[in-house]
Amino acid sequence: MKQPTLNYNVILDDLSGEKAFQYISRARELASKGFNVISFGVGQPDIPTPQFLVDEGKKALDERFTGYTETEGIKELRDAVAEYLNTRYGSDVRSDEVVITAGTKGAAYLAMAAYLKPSDEIIVTDPTYPVYSELSKFLGARPVYAPLKWLGEESGFSLDIDAIHELITNKTKGIAIVNPHNPTGAVFSSREVEKLMDLARDYNLLIIADEIYDNFLYEGADFKSFISFPDWRDHVLYCNGFSKTFSMTGWRLGYLVARREVTKALTKLAVNTWSCPPSIAQKVGIKALRSDWSFVREMVSLFDKRRITLCRELKRIKGFEVWCGKGAFYLFPRISKILEAAGLGVETFVTNLMEEKHVVVLPGTAFPKEFGKDFIRFSYAISEEKIVEGVKRIREFVEEITSK
Repeated sequence: MKQPTLNYNVILDDLSGEKAFQYISRARELASKGFNVISFGVGQPDIPTPQFLVDEGKKALDERFTGYTETEGIKELRDAVAEYLNTRYGSDVRSDEVVITAGTKGAAYLAMAAYLKPSDEIIVTDPTYPVYSELSKFLGARPVYAPLKWLGEESGFSLDIDAIHELITNKTKGIAIVNPHNPTGAVFSSREVEKLMDLARDYNLLIIADEIYDNFLYEGADFKSFISFPDWRDHVLYCNGFSKTFSMTGWRLGYLVARREVTKALTKLAVNTWSCPPSIAQKVGIKALRSDWSFVREMVSLFDKRRITLCRELKRIKGFEVWCGKGAFYLFPRISKILEAAGLGVETFVTNLMEEKHVVVLPGTAFPKEFGKDFIRFSYAISEEKIVEGVKRIREFVEEITSK
């Protein structure tokens, strides 16, 4: 008989953790031993939270704004979120349709926990940000994977709308979509987004839309927000937050937008999960949304330069198939020829690269399910100097393992 503390819910053993944190942990171990580690692994801006937002946080502390707030978030922040979405996307969001959450993962949790039941199916892209596949499994539902199309170095990745259509069954509850996309750096076009909404209308489905990277757009990317559709209230649960745009990952502040009848119910779930979002972070969120956004524009411009540098340098490595991406801050090059030549799987490639050259990238398999076995993910949220040095080490590693 198992001891009671070991008799936890077995579903936890079936969940995949976010592998980025595993690799980052090992990278820190290597760095603590004196190795010069270059990490392309972390999915957060390397630029600190801007000083004017830190000052706003200090002000909230000085004013002792440190207690519980409304579960759905303070009204001034919900007003600011609605104003932002309505100005940016021409939507008609009301403040009582906004729930402030503990990070955007909190928004994803509310959206999925409120709707998914055992035996339900939810369609997710392959690859995808793992929270959508893993949370659905925890809730007893089944993630159904729709592989993206790889169109080569010139065109990158796209949705396979026909494949998504074929996966819809009478058990399908909805489709979860991250756009701009993690891990590929793709921006699914307005036409693709419209086709997903058409499927939602035709089959009475939910769309869980994660647009956390909506301000990281390059080369005039054709981006259309799901919150911009006139009938968004009928189908869309909209997730976004402050982590990426304002470099506030540790402040844990996100939001979910849904029709008013739904947010009332979601607030009941939220109060029984985290009571309320962080009080100090909420004050900072208001300041961020109502700032002049110059910090954001400067950061996105810097990331664009890094994107170009990383893409250029990777293209110089024989066997790398590289598309430069149009959104977020990731590249997802295909390295199947290198893996085949070296007789390695992608996770072994990544581990050996880290241990031998002290360079961290993530295996495509960290973004379930099968699609990523020929790919690795790079974050370019690091300096151009480190990008150049890191790719130099990767080139050396590739030459060594393919010449044996």
